[in-house]
Amino acid sequence: MYLTNVTDISTSRLNAALVRADAFSPYLRLLMTRFPDVRDQLAGGIVPAFQPVLDPGMPVARALRLEKGRLALALAIGDLAGLLSLEDVVGALSSFADIALDRAIAAAIDAHMPGETARGFAAIALGKHGSRELNYSSDIDPILLFDPATLPHRAREEPAEAAVRIGRKVVEIMQARDGDGYVFRVDLRLRPTPEITPIVMPVGAAITYYESQALAWERAAFIRARACAGDVALGHNFLSAIKPFIWRRGLDFGAIGEIRAMTHRIRDHHSKGRSFGPGYDLKRGRGGIREVEFFAQIHQMIHGGREENLRVAPTLDALAALAGAGRIADQDATILGRAYRLYRTIEHRLQMIEDHQTHALPTDVAALDHVARLHGLDDGAALLALLGPPIEAVGAIYDDLDGPPPEKAPDDPENLKDMLAAAGFSDADHAAQRVTHWRRGTIRALRTPAAREALENVLPALITSLGASPDPTTAINVLSTMVERLPSAINLFRLLEARPALLKLLADILSLAPTLAAQLARRPELLDRLIDATAFDPPGDVAALVEELRSSGDLELRLDHVRRCVGDYRFALGTQVVEGASDPLDVAAGYARVAEAALCTVADATIAVYEQSHGKVPDSEMIILALGRFGGAELTHASDLDLIYLFTGDFAAESDGAKPLGAVHYFNRLAQRVTAGLSVPTAAGPLYEVDTRLRPSGDKGPLAVSLDGFRRYQQEEAWTWEHMALTRARVVYGSPAARLATKKVIDDVLAQPRDTIRLVDDAVKMRGDMARHKPAKGVMDIKLCAGGLVDLEFAVHVAQLKNRVGFDPRLDRAISQLVDAGLIPSDMVAAHAFLTRLLVTVRLVAPDMADPPDVVRAALCRACGIANWPDLLAQIAATRHSVAATWHSVSANKGE
Repeated sequence: MYLTNVTDISTSRLNAALVRADAFSPYLRLLMTRFPDVRDQLAGGIVPAFQPVLDPGMPVARALRLEKGRLALALAIGDLAGLLSLEDVVGALSSFADIALDRAIAAAIDAHMPGETARGFAAIALGKHGSRELNYSSDIDPILLFDPATLPHRAREEPAEAAVRIGRKVVEIMQARDGDGYVFRVDLRLRPTPEITPIVMPVGAAITYYESQALAWERAAFIRARACAGDVALGHNFLSAIKPFIWRRGLDFGAIGEIRAMTHRIRDHHSKGRSFGPGYDLKRGRGGIREVEFFAQIHQMIHGGREENLRVAPTLDALAALAGAGRIADQDATILGRAYRLYRTIEHRLQMIEDHQTHALPTDVAALDHVARLHGLDDGAALLALLGPPIEAVGAIYDDLDGPPPEKAPDDPENLKDMLAAAGFSDADHAAQRVTHWRRGTIRALRTPAAREALENVLPALITSLGASPDPTTAINVLSTMVERLPSAINLFRLLEARPALLKLLADILSLAPTLAAQLARRPELLDRLIDATAFDPPGDVAALVEELRSSGDLELRLDHVRRCVGDYRFALGTQVVEGASDPLDVAAGYARVAEAALCTVADATIAVYEQSHGKVPDSEMIILALGRFGGAELTHASDLDLIYLFTGDFAAESDGAKPLGAVHYFNRLAQRVTAGLSVPTAAGPLYEVDTRLRPSGDKGPLAVSLDGFRRYQQEEAWTWEHMALTRARVVYGSPAARLATKKVIDDVLAQPRDTIRLVDDAVKMRGDMARHKPAKGVMDIKLCAGGLVDLEFAVHVAQLKNRVGFDPRLDRAISQLVDAGLIPSDMVAAHAFLTRLLVTVRLVAPDMADPPDVVRAALCRACGIANWPDLLAQIAATRHSVAATWHSVSANKGE
């Protein structure tokens, strides 16, 4: 059913509609003559419920034409009587179009290959058909696709030939006109490059086109696309495959500009219908139907890549969703929605008169009066008065998308220097040279006119933001280096133009965070990550992150997806530190959760592929231990991952796959692949450096050992430093049972009695060796300096092992337990927090660990919650003194 039964207790409204239709619509008058039974039902106060019924003895094309006529009459009168909403009318027309197209495809395939079903041939509805918003006399704009592997075809006939023959028959059934009218006009020009492609495309070729060559307007068109007829499963698979083309996480703001430009071209082309009055084009004119639709679609393109609730096709639903998500103003959504309902209703009146696909108000006064009276108004002047205010309001709302003409930076060198100096550049000459260099077009990224236009549009705001940054000269220098490394700067500058709030963030990053600036040089689209309102939220828990990082496709595609998502998160977390938006301790925990989720995702994907060739080792599985800062769940932006690979079960067992391997060989090769999955750069960039030197026997030992072998090694052969490292061991991959078994081994090893004199002597010697061979790199090397984090960690680990208490991989919790036991001073809790905050921030803003400039000093003070640089230096000195004293106290006490 595609129209529900509607009964009006009074027949007066339907009779009045019948009278108006007879008086002012030649087309409806003809339908009332042709289908007297439908007219009689309407005169009796009933809008019929239409069921798709085919007379088995009647040709499909004729049956559809008759059914279309009956439906058109019932819809028109129900609409004119006010008994059917706009959604009722357009929904019924769209459902009938689906049914008609589906029957036409089935009939065409049966005519070509009798007895075959509609497999391997699909119709994708676009435009108003796709969004179930067909107007009264609309064309339909399908894309027809076929699957060469499943499409029925004759012997010695190529599938492509059969597809075209079937497609031509479908079009003939749908749009051939005779005394009964026609079903729907069919426009196939929305398919890829219609001037050279066949009317029915292979689905694989279509996917390739949309992945690599499609234009911006085609993205907008596919917001409303759906599989509507034929082999619907084939259509769904096609749309699923091109979803990344439609809904992009990394937004191409150039595409938004192209959509707006298309609207301006439409306005210019239809200039005669642009000015409101007789002859105004309701669809293409300023403030008309298309501007309401494009307004919604532009915002959907901007935000729909990350907000799935915005991926709705009907225009009214899209406006409501955008307003509900706070992406457009409620008032704008209300104005646009009311206007859209009115426009579409009047559009239907225009088309009911002669069944013409028209959208323009008549220029003739008498004809305009007819349209108005069909709608129930007195005359054309009343219709214009009804339409005028919403058209003006919609035009103003759409105009605001572009805003006023952009300010331009001066071309004259002296005026440009004055502008730069006024913006805050102490060395305006140098900054002007940079800008002039960009404008010359000698840089690869700025060679095209479009790229230089994008630069000029954003240049005044860019100069203002860079000039107000903590270090304007550094900011413009780093930006210049970044631009020189880009293949094209169009998207970067268009993004900044469209999202001015990102300019301050960019300036801060360029001034303060060379690590993040280097990431931006590789992936400028990372800035787009900061558009999302959730960019400054902490990452979710590991399970939620794993779900986000998972993807389909081959292993390389999965690894690329992980790298892009992790890059997004790490960049956002680093920006939170630079902007002072989050506590660096929370950021450190966020870095660790993201890393753990990445490891789990990469391991899952790698193991799945590995098992296809080698099967599984019965009753065995891989376990991955995290140590160091990763084990302690506090990473910095620059941290590598300290890992140990273990496996459960019998080391002498063999895998059960097509290429069996012994367990030791199996898990060592698997560990190599997981390590490569985590550390080898792909097309999406690097992920993490992996350090496996903490495994049993270090570099000389196998990469993966059995859990039993690990237990024996730790109990019988491990050095003191290995047990110190084990205090921060945490299982990050493995089944619950394997995790428990591994934790028990670790707990048993750490709880065993030990020679405390040897423990302290070994620790003191190791710390001395480290200080000689790995000295502090600079004044801000808060990790390796005397009284820094390494000294604190040594003090904690010696106290843990000597007293067999306080074992927790997280250093903050271990310190608290040792303080509670009276084993280390209470001020070590604050010392650890302070030094960790400082380390996380230094890794971003002063990676060389040298004495930082003033602007970086301010960022370090802000991150640590300290008012000024002298106070921060005093806090560093006091903390180092306190930590050094604690380490000395712990290392000097060799007794039980």
